Amino acid sequence: MEEPRSNEIPPNGPDIEVRVREEVARGSVSRDRATRFYDRIRTSIHEFNEGKGVVGKTAEYLMLVPDMFMLLWRLTTDSRVAGKDKVLLGTAIAYFILPFDLVPEAIVGPIGYLDDLVFAVYVLNKILTSTDISILRQHWSGDGDVLETIQRVLTTADTLVETNVASRLKKMLKRS
Repeated sequence: MEEPRSNEIPPNGPDIEVRVREEVARGSVSRDRATRFYDRIRTSIHEFNEGKGVVGKTAEYLMLVPDMFMLLWRLTTDSRVAGKDKVLLGTAIAYFILPFDLVPEAIVGPIGYLDDLVFAVYVLNKILTSTDISILRQHWSGDGDVLETIQRVLTTADTLVETNVASRLKKMLKRS
């Protein structure tokens, strides 16, 4: 199979959603392939931040997006994670992939992944009641401690996305 395309950003910014869909369409992902996917997404967001001059907390939180996606993905394949939790994790993965969400990436670009990030941490926080934190730590690719990262995003959720978006994301999770 042909190797991934270059990391150059198209004129309208990185099309992360297309890359995510391509990976899902390919079926199960080996650890090596997942790592390459993670690296491509991370590079694309980094280049977007640099190219658009995105700095500070927004850039920091955008860089968490690929880390959270990979964490969700890895947890869904871990036999130590309960089936009911895998359903929630799958919901969060689908939220990343589906083009129709509360802040659509197709309209606002990678900034639209902030609501996906918030939803992911709501899901991760919820599964912590039945999944040992050491499992999350084992699968975490990001910097720092995953639990501290989850708490930091939860604390700032209303500033990352509008308060009404954060409220709707919480309601979606309660229905699950």
